[in-house]
Amino acid sequence: MNITRRKLLGGAGALALAGAAGTSRIEAAETEPEVGDDGLYHQDWFVESFLDLRDDIKEAAEAGKNFVVLWEQRGCPYCREMHRVNFANPEIRDYIKANFAILQLDLWGPRKVTDFDGKEMGERELAQRWRVNFTPTTNFFPGDPGKVLGKSGDRAEVFRMPGYFKPFHFLAAYEYVRSGRTGELPFQRFVQEKGDRMRKEGKKVDLWGK
Repeated sequence: MNITRRKLLGGAGALALAGAAGTSRIEAAETEPEVGDDGLYHQDWFVESFLDLRDDIKEAAEAGKNFVVLWEQRGCPYCREMHRVNFANPEIRDYIKANFAILQLDLWGPRKVTDFDGKEMGERELAQRWRVNFTPTTNFFPGDPGKVLGKSGDRAEVFRMPGYFKPFHFLAAYEYVRSGRTGELPFQRFVQEKGDRMRKEGKKVDLWGK
């Protein structure tokens, strides 16, 4: 990996996960997220990039991770909730950091980005190309760059998280992509199977918790 070009930063502090023994409920861990000069909420472990997605997905693969593009915009209340609750939760955050490389883009941003097929355009134009209309929107890509390179991102994604998901479903979406079953099993069925498995293990399932 070319660590001089970019590095994946690690380690944001968060509140501890609460719960009784034998419970796997994902509790809300609320911390006020950092806001950058661009008006977006940031995590210091997000990918730093020269915005050539071809290089980004290759480096993610070299690290054994799936590549993710996360779209946000200034003033987005659901983006704030995602950072304040979901990314602040150590169970969620640590799983994502271990398995995914997240690149944050601005829905209305002017920065030039090179798509997987080599076409360069501004963030706003790329969002339109990928048919991203609201935030947060999360695009997930396969771990094999060969299945992505040469295509527009919207044609290469294996799953899209449209909007803000509560913690249980949010984590399940990342687990779903990591399982490699996106082409064979609907997401809702994956969530049902996860819930059934947890109940058999005697764990509490909080599907709609904050």
